[in-house]
Amino acid sequence: MSIAILGPTFQDLARNVNRNISSLSLIFVGRASGYLCGSMIGGVLFDCMNHFLLLGASLLATTVGLYVIPFCKAAVLLILMMSIIGVSMGILDTGGNVLILAIWGDEGAPHMQALHFSFALGAFLAPLLAKLALGTTVSAENHTEPDFQPPATNWSSEGDSTSLFGLPDNMNLLWAYAFIGTYIFIVSVFLFALFFKKSSRQEKSKASAQGYRRAEYHKSLLCLLFLFFFFYVGAEVTYGSYVFSFATTHAGMEEREAAGLNSIFWGTFAACRGLAIFFATCLQPGTMIVLSNIGSLASSLFLVLFDKSPLCLWIATSVYGASMAATFPSGVSWIEQYTTISGKSAAFFVVGAALGEMAIPAVIGIVQGQYPDLPIVLYTCLGSSIFTAVIFPVLYKLATFPLDRQRKAIRKSEDQKALLSNSELNDYEEENEGEDAEQWNEMDFEVVEMNDTMRHIITENSGNILMEPRADVSTQFLSSTLIFESSPVNTADSPVKHLTRSLNKRD
Repeated sequence: MSIAILGPTFQDLARNVNRNISSLSLIFVGRASGYLCGSMIGGVLFDCMNHFLLLGASLLATTVGLYVIPFCKAAVLLILMMSIIGVSMGILDTGGNVLILAIWGDEGAPHMQALHFSFALGAFLAPLLAKLALGTTVSAENHTEPDFQPPATNWSSEGDSTSLFGLPDNMNLLWAYAFIGTYIFIVSVFLFALFFKKSSRQEKSKASAQGYRRAEYHKSLLCLLFLFFFFYVGAEVTYGSYVFSFATTHAGMEEREAAGLNSIFWGTFAACRGLAIFFATCLQPGTMIVLSNIGSLASSLFLVLFDKSPLCLWIATSVYGASMAATFPSGVSWIEQYTTISGKSAAFFVVGAALGEMAIPAVIGIVQGQYPDLPIVLYTCLGSSIFTAVIFPVLYKLATFPLDRQRKAIRKSEDQKALLSNSELNDYEEENEGEDAEQWNEMDFEVVEMNDTMRHIITENSGNILMEPRADVSTQFLSSTLIFESSPVNTADSPVKHLTRSLNKRD
């Protein structure tokens, strides 16, 4: 709301400082510069200060700036106040992402989507608030786009303010800024309450110290993510900024239809960011990025191919706005799955997004002026969609390559353990077989010794039978048979019985 309120109230602010709009364009430069500085400063401070304290202080500074802006009668003071708000907004943007990741980690995808949905909701509500408070009709460009590009109208003569502060010419301007400032002050009070609550501070520090990890290619991932957000946010702001003028000059739409086209883009953008809160509970961030890339690539290609058809512009603009909605928060949640995002890391890619928001629309405005007959805006959206669709697989491969290598190493070690356990089992079975063979050999030796003893006894008795007369053979044999049968080594299948049977047959 603090960023979006500038667009619809810019004319009243210029009248308040007695300047025309074109000469007051430095106000956007000052806010953009403050935003970049705030993002970098916040990234450093969030690594060494309490998150709730820093966010509360930044919102308190925003409150002061919003209360002072309507009373500014000097252009320099107005630009300074807007720069202060830019610094606090940069800290808030970086700190909000860091705080979500610090509390919920890689499970904070729905909360991250809710955070970024609040940005879209505030950008949607602020122009409506300004319209109700000021009672004036605001152009569609200012209703929907809180960017850094100033409106291109001149109506007031230049002049210098005689005093620094004074009551605004339109008191409704004061009420609009005071309402937003009061709301932000209430939110800052809650953040200060969380800071003074000891249990919450301890819980936060435990959560932030839990599960720290750093990817092998941490810096490379951040650089690629910087480029990813640079082109994504640049394309988003470029289309939202120039779709109105493109529809009227290139597609031949009336201003009312072009305003509706602009509204449908930001409306679907905000609505799908709200729906993404629920989608994030059942879809992975990487899946949502892939779906968003496919939707933005298809819709931007459709825009380029059918840039003269009003119906195609309506359909493709709706799809493009919906596809762009969940990319930024999903990207932040996705990178947290592979490496811990500190304050400095978050500031790095937030600065990339801010640079894309400033640089790409400015360059496209210059190029479009040189080639008014070409749909440069649509070419930019298509080129950015192609770049983001190509760079995300590279990001994914770079993030998962060390993990794949670890999985292969773990799988290899498990295979080695399995082979080792199998070889140990085979050795154990061979040892058991050797022990069993030795036992069976000992048993065979005992049987052989027993058979030798029996054979010796039988041989002696046979010799006696041959030496004695025929008449004593039967008596001697019977007595020997009784001795052998009563012997404990004589069994049912012993060789003695077989010999006895054979001798009986002989008799």
